[in-house]
Amino acid sequence: MRIAIDAMGGDHAPAEIVKGALEAAAEWRDTTIVLVGDTGVLEKLVQGAPANLELRHASETIAAEEEPVKAVRRKKDASMVVAGRMVREGEADAMISAGNTGALMTTGLLIVGRMEGIERPALAFVLPTMDNIGVLALDLGANMDAKPEHLLQYALMGSIYRASVHGIAEPRVGLLNVGTEEAKGNELTKAAHDLLAGAPIHFAGNVEARDVLQRSCDVLVCDGFSGNILLKAMEGTASAIFGVLKEEFTRSWRTKLAAAIMMPGLRGMRKKMDYKEHGGAPLLGINGLVFKSHGSSDARAVKNAVRQARSAVQAGLIRVLSAEISGKQVGLND
Repeated sequence: MRIAIDAMGGDHAPAEIVKGALEAAAEWRDTTIVLVGDTGVLEKLVQGAPANLELRHASETIAAEEEPVKAVRRKKDASMVVAGRMVREGEADAMISAGNTGALMTTGLLIVGRMEGIERPALAFVLPTMDNIGVLALDLGANMDAKPEHLLQYALMGSIYRASVHGIAEPRVGLLNVGTEEAKGNELTKAAHDLLAGAPIHFAGNVEARDVLQRSCDVLVCDGFSGNILLKAMEGTASAIFGVLKEEFTRSWRTKLAAAIMMPGLRGMRKKMDYKEHGGAPLLGINGLVFKSHGSSDARAVKNAVRQARSAVQAGLIRVLSAEISGKQVGLND
């Protein structure tokens, strides 16, 4: 198994990306990790690396502020683009990048290629839940606008991913909405509700944002605009809560004592809400495994993204997705 990592993408690249890659290579000796980037820079960071870590030179980098389509088309030797080409040409079984989200989406579409039967790929991310199992939500930002048919495709892909990679039999699929009643929502969600209700999935109906943490469904379907707002709101809320707790627990010696007693529980709570534990978001609908890590990913997040990519490769996700999407769409058209 070979996994390519864009070593130059992300807020903490290349140092944290390389560190995470080294940790992953040390833990999973059956997996070759290929760091893609400026080898002149990377060679200094990988001294003493295990034999299953390799370097692939890429002379260019796509910055966070660059226009995605122009950047991918002009910078053919960018680390992200080179990693995408490796997936397309079979040199890598999966790729990971914490870089420009739009550029990664473009790389997936233009370089790796779209899966047959899928009009719009979607970013799928496991949102934390109180039972530690999580909810796979998609789309979380790959496409700001969507049609009802796109949400149907997200539901099919999410259901297949949850079953094949996470081992959840008959995952419950929910539709993000402002109310649980069938008639609630805008024109998009109303039309999507009808499509999902007739699809070959376990449709659980509409789901409100306040119920996501309680895992009222296993797969949460939404357009990229709403999904990205949900994700950022959850991240911001978690950050604010822990900020307030830190302030309160350091107010006096009594609160510091209380904090010391509660620390194990607080650490567990923080870990439960930490996006770094899940590592990355697969770009589903691409004809190859492409994972987007958070822009501020550290070594732990990178290592967990490798773990997630390994699981997808081992499950034969692309083969399973392609076969099942084709079969289910034939069923829908009958």
